[in-house]
Amino acid sequence: MIRQPFTAASHLAAAVGAVRDALDAHGIVALPTETFYGLAVRPDDEIAVGRVFALKGRPAEKALLVVAASVEQLAPWVRLAPLWRARLAAVWPAPLTVVVPRAGGAGTAGDTLAVRVPAHRLLRALLAQVGPLTATSANRSGGAPCTDPGDVAAALGAGLAVLLDGGATAGGAPSTLLDLTAVPPRLLRAGPWEAPAAWGVKAP
Repeated sequence: MIRQPFTAASHLAAAVGAVRDALDAHGIVALPTETFYGLAVRPDDEIAVGRVFALKGRPAEKALLVVAASVEQLAPWVRLAPLWRARLAAVWPAPLTVVVPRAGGAGTAGDTLAVRVPAHRLLRALLAQVGPLTATSANRSGGAPCTDPGDVAAALGAGLAVLLDGGATAGGAPSTLLDLTAVPPRLLRAGPWEAPAAWGVKAP
C-alpha cells in the first residue's frame, strides 16, 4: 500500500498519479471526504467494485455511493431532468446525497445511483482529473466509519493500493439522502442538510 500525503494543493499532482495507477490496476484507493474516509474505485470497473464489496464484507445488493467534482461530471452516469440538474448545481457541494436514475455503464447493481458532490475542495480537484469514483465508507460492513488514516490502514491496509492521507477528518452525521426517482421526492435519511420547501420533499 502506498501512503500518499493529501492535505495541500501541492500534493495534488502526485496524488492524481498514484490514484490513476491504482485505478488502472483495478486497485482500491482510500481517500478523505469532508466527513469520513471512503473507498474509491471507478464505478464502471466491475473487478474493482467486486474487490470493494469483498474487502468490506458488504452485501451485494447495497450499491456504492459515487462522488464527482460537479453535476456536469455526472452527466454520463445519471439521467437528470433540467430542473433537478439546476437545483443540484445550485446547492452542491453540500452534505446531500441523491438517488437518481442511472444512465448505464456503472458497475453497481440496479437502475439507480446514489451521487454527491463532496464539500472537500482537494477531493473535488482530484475528481476533476480522474473522474467520478465510489466513496463507500472505509470500514468493514457494520463497523464504524473511519476518520483517522491510521485506523484505515490498520483495518483495511492489506486490501488497499493507495491511501491518500488527509489527516483526521471531521466525522459527524451522514449526509441527507433524498430519492429523486420518486414523485414527489422522498426523504430516505435525515441529515444536516434541509431541502428547500420548493423541492416538495415528502418525509418518511
